[in-house]
This record gives sequence, structure tokens and C-alpha cells, in this order.
Amino acid sequence: MQDMSSSTTAGTPAPDDLHTGWTGRVIGYVAVLVLVNVMVDTVLAAPTFVLPQLRDAFDTTQFAWLDSSAMLAGAMWAPLLGKSADIYGKRKVLVITLLVAGLGGVICLAAPHIGVFVLGRVLQGAAVAALFLTVAIIRDLCAPTFSMIVTGVVTSGSAVFGIVSPFILQVATEAFGWQFVFVVSATFAVVGALFVRAVIPRTRLRTTGKVDVAGGLLLGGGLAGVLVYISLGQELGWLALVPLVVLVAGVVALVVWFVVLSRVPEPVIDIRGIPLALGLGLLVVVMGTGAYRSLLALFSLLIDVSPDDGLGYGIAGPAALGLMFGIPSIGIMLGGIVAGAIATRVGPAWPLAVGVALGTIASLGMFLVGAGNLPIAVVCSFLLSLTAGSLVTSGFNLASILAPRERQGTVSSMVMVMVAVGSVTMSFIGSAILGATDLVVDGQTVNSSLGVHSYIAVAGCVFVLAAIPGTFLVRRMRGHLVTGVPVNHP
Repeated sequence: MQDMSSSTTAGTPAPDDLHTGWTGRVIGYVAVLVLVNVMVDTVLAAPTFVLPQLRDAFDTTQFAWLDSSAMLAGAMWAPLLGKSADIYGKRKVLVITLLVAGLGGVICLAAPHIGVFVLGRVLQGAAVAALFLTVAIIRDLCAPTFSMIVTGVVTSGSAVFGIVSPFILQVATEAFGWQFVFVVSATFAVVGALFVRAVIPRTRLRTTGKVDVAGGLLLGGGLAGVLVYISLGQELGWLALVPLVVLVAGVVALVVWFVVLSRVPEPVIDIRGIPLALGLGLLVVVMGTGAYRSLLALFSLLIDVSPDDGLGYGIAGPAALGLMFGIPSIGIMLGGIVAGAIATRVGPAWPLAVGVALGTIASLGMFLVGAGNLPIAVVCSFLLSLTAGSLVTSGFNLASILAPRERQGTVSSMVMVMVAVGSVTMSFIGSAILGATDLVVDGQTVNSSLGVHSYIAVAGCVFVLAAIPGTFLVRRMRGHLVTGVPVNHP
């Protein structure tokens, strides 16, 4: 494994200073960090509940921009904030991140048109960094083995809120409109910032260096260019001038970053220092979370269509929103906590692979029956939520055992970049599939059954592809030391 350590560190805590079990103080830390991740959920997941309303409010067919613009911005925010956290302190950067995300929520709330709305979502994208910063903080405060369990709780504990939030949001948005989602998001951001400042201790763990802003902007801009091409191409034509110019600009930015700025002494992402095991894990995360997030966005569209419409899909029904997004939230919590517990015994590679397998099964069920059957769709959504909890927790745990303590923010940001890139890419691909196969029924444009089932099939194929690096990762990690303890094998 290549050396990922920083050349200069300061304030490394002694092992005796780290928490090794549940105490009142640790529970307080976890409660605050879970609150932070509830805010992240309101930014990333809650808007999917009101996609049809947002689409109508801004008169656009580009639902991927409405849903994924925050995640796209998060791909640019994450490496910059990860490096900043290692240099200037994780608590300080987390507080700033929450306040920026709160400002973004206010802008979305008052947006008069889609341009301003997307700007607000870009600022809300800072919330993407909040998730991996909570994990990095846990790594600073807890002993390695114990931190794996706590990571599972912190990354998936916010799902408790998700159990009831869809039922509440369904009633609230009907009464107050889609704006209610962003009122909740902004409120949680401000409250979370206050609690983090008051409760979470400031750790002395630091690394020296500087933040590669130019590299971060080029990397994020390049990714944005490629994804914007996918978005514009389906409307203006794949060979039209404007989409091609955007694509070329994005590719050039990525090439410049890869050839030049990824080789500077302190790049925003050190691709030279990524060990093979972490690289395999990042491949699993980017594909697995992308497939899961794309299906989550599709669910919100399926809920808006009745099976009685005869389109070949649709799961609208009493409490469909709550059933599809509420009950499966239990799966996210179970998936994350169980994955963290298993990782302490056999390492994070196995729960990562199991998560991919569950996602594949769920995609098959949605393709065969679930797109037009609410009970089956709920079961598939539950399996996908287990996948989500397992992938995110295991991805962070894998990074934690393969990176030095003083670089947890930077390396954890790589996991979050993969989550963001996978989610956005698959959402835009799904949007392109639906847009290319839509139908006109009674003068209204609707998604076709071919488009919906093709969408699900593509997500399922991505899960199958994710199983390939997952298999190699399991083999690679066989016998690997997990926080100083040999991995147990059957």
C-alpha cells in the first residue's frame, strides 16, 4: 500500500485520549452529528419528494438539475473542504459548511426562476461535505475499532428522521407547497451549526499545507461540463454546437487537472497516493451509490402516476410517498449500523460487497414487477435502503483504515466525491433515457414504459458492474489488518 501520510503533522492525540466505548459524552457527540446528517438528508433526499411540483413550478423537464445540482456542486465542494478541514480544523469547517448550506436553502425558498434555484442548490451542495466531516470528527475522537461502529450510527442514524419525514412532508407540502422542504433544510442547518459549535470539541489534530483551490475548481468544473453535456444533449442534440462546446471545455479542464494540477506537491486529490484497495472501494461506491440514487429519483416520479392510467408503470396510492420513503429509512439505519459492526470483525470490504448484491436483487425486482406494484416497490425500496446504508458506511470505514489520522478529512472527501459523481451521473443518464423515450398522451408528455424499464435496467447493470471491483476488493483485503487486529475469516 502506498504511503498516504502527510509530511508534517501536529497535535496527534495519544491513544489513551480516544473514546473506546459508549459514554454520555460520546452519545452527545453522536446526537449532534446525527442532527447534522439530518440536515444533509433534507438537502439531498427531501427535494426528491417534491420533484413533480418543482418541475411544474419552474416549467422544466430537467428534473435531474432540480434533484442533483446540489450533489454536483458537492463534488466540487468536497475535496476543497476536506483539505481545509485537515489544515484549519474539522469543527470550524463544519460550522462554515452548515451556514453556507443554510443560505442556499433560503435562496431556493425565494427563487423566482430555475436559474436562481440552481444557484441556491449549488450553495446547498456544501452540505455534501458535512457528511464526511462528521465521519472525520468521529475518527479524531474515537479509537479505530470503536469508530467503525460509531461511523455506522452517525452516517445512518439520520434515517430515524426519515421514517416519519415523508409522511409529514406529504401533508405539509400539500398545505404549504414545495417551499416547505427548504424551510426545514435551512432551519436544520442553522440549528446544527449552533450545536456543533457548542458541543463538539476542537481537536488538535492538524496537517500543514495549503488548499489547492485551482485544482478543486478545475476538477469540479470538468465534471460539471461532462454532466451538462448529458443534460443539454438530450434536448438540443448530441452533436449540437452548444453541448459539444460544453463537453470539450469539461474534458479539457479534467485533462489539465489530471496532467498538471494532480501532480503538484499538494493536489486537491492525490491520485498518486491512492492505494489499490481504496481505489477498488471507490469504484464500488461511485457505481453503487449512483445506481441507488438514480432509482430513488425514479420512485418520486412513479409515485406521481396511477397504475390505472395504463402506462405500464405507476405506484400512486394512499400514503405511497410515506411507504416508499418512510419505512425503507429503517433499512438505511440497519444497513449502516450492521455494516459498521461487521467491519470490526471482517473488515469493510464484505459489507460493501453485500450491499451491491442487495442492490442488484432490488433492481431486478423493480424491473420485473415493482414499477407497477406498490407493495413490491416498497420491498425493493427497503432492499435499496439497506444497500445505501451499507455502501456509505463501508466506504468511509474503508477509507479510515487505509489513511493516516491526520488526513481523514482529505481521504474521506474522496469517498464523498465518488458518492456525488455517481449520483449525479446516473441521475442525468436516467433523465436522458426518460427524455428520449417519452410519449404524448391526451396532449400531455409522459414517460413511457420503455423509458422507465430501461432506466431500471441500466441501474441494475451498474450494480452488476460494481460487483466486479467489489469481488477484487474482498480478495485484496483478505488478511488485511483492521486497526491493528487481523481480519477474521471463516
